[in-house]
Amino acid sequence: MKLTGGGFWFITLFAAEEIPATMVTYVALLMLLQLGLAPAEATLLSAILFVPWVLKSFMRSWVRRVGHFRQMLHLIEALLFVCLMLLAFSFNPTAFRLSSFSIQLSSFNFQLSTFLALFGVSLLCAWHELAARMYYERMLRPSYQRLLTAPKLASSQVAVIMTYGALIFLVGTLEVYFRQIRYSWSMACYVAAGIFLLFALHHLLWLRSPRVGDNGSKHSVGASVKAELRIIDRIRHQPYWWKSVLILFLLLLPQGLMFHARVLYLYMSSASGGLQCTMQEIGFAQGTVGVIAFSLGIALGRWLIGRYGLQRLFWPMALSIVLSPFVYLGMTVSPPQSLWMLCLCTMSAQFLFGFGISVCRVPVGAISGARYRNTINMLQIPLVSAAMFVPMAASGWLVEQMGFGSYFLLNALTAPLCLLGIFLLRRREIPTIV
Repeated sequence: MKLTGGGFWFITLFAAEEIPATMVTYVALLMLLQLGLAPAEATLLSAILFVPWVLKSFMRSWVRRVGHFRQMLHLIEALLFVCLMLLAFSFNPTAFRLSSFSIQLSSFNFQLSTFLALFGVSLLCAWHELAARMYYERMLRPSYQRLLTAPKLASSQVAVIMTYGALIFLVGTLEVYFRQIRYSWSMACYVAAGIFLLFALHHLLWLRSPRVGDNGSKHSVGASVKAELRIIDRIRHQPYWWKSVLILFLLLLPQGLMFHARVLYLYMSSASGGLQCTMQEIGFAQGTVGVIAFSLGIALGRWLIGRYGLQRLFWPMALSIVLSPFVYLGMTVSPPQSLWMLCLCTMSAQFLFGFGISVCRVPVGAISGARYRNTINMLQIPLVSAAMFVPMAASGWLVEQMGFGSYFLLNALTAPLCLLGIFLLRRREIPTIV
């Protein structure tokens, strides 16, 4: 099928998705911290925002059977715009006027309304990812899909940079100008909602219905969950599946402990042991330079996998994915004294993470097995999110109890222990599909 739809709908479809997805994945923690939540509470709530991504595979059969993917995408994007507007509205520091009376929200109600809006965005993003993938697969032949993988990924990463980097930079600038944290976040969320609306209108005008495989059929959500549970039960009978689950957890444990703690370290005051960076510095170092380095790491890893194969690169990638906590341990020992040193540190940590992340396909492929090879992509995001959930949720509480220096030392010490555990688990050959 020819590439129609404004010429580049396949780019805008996935770039648009990354705007709200990035807000719940990366930006939400800073939102909650600036609303006054303690690190333990903020990291717990930020981890809960990953739950829809853990459970999204249970909706796969329902989305596929319902069909009408173009109409479904339009509906989801309209709901996402509404949720982004509600998120912006939840930061409004003035009283909400309803009919003839007003309700002055307490600090707790602000935090709750913001979290609920973020959770709604997360649910819709997980749903959008399923519908977008199925629409994309039906609109383009596999040969086209392979050719468009690089520009599709590049557009997604640019959207992440613009949301994680530019949005936070905008918030910091507005805070300096208006001296109001909630108002600054509200304005930034309105801007994000407006940009997302432009993408949604573009898709409304240019997305076309697939010629095949788009006819809806009756299929309840309960039936979808049962269908996925049957697949998971069959996967559970794959040889050594439990070893693969443990290997995936050990690969991601150091990253899970660091995922939110690195932002806490940049944001928290010097009295709390943090670097007390400004929002502009966090947006540039972590959200721009860090994301670019992460993208370059992914690109290099994919290129090497294509050339040498994932099995030969397993240990170099496994070493890479567990090494990045050492960067933050070094930062606690010798804090960076300038912005370019901070950028160099975040760039190193994110590059190592991006280069090694593809190694997760090995245990995921072993879990799915040869019979369910097509489920690798369907399982990877839920399994990775599930493996990182507990370390992410506990990281804020551990930081409060231990301090950043001891915490990142513990984080770094998990790396050799995880590698040893992976080595012992892999001593007996595990069937792998990648």
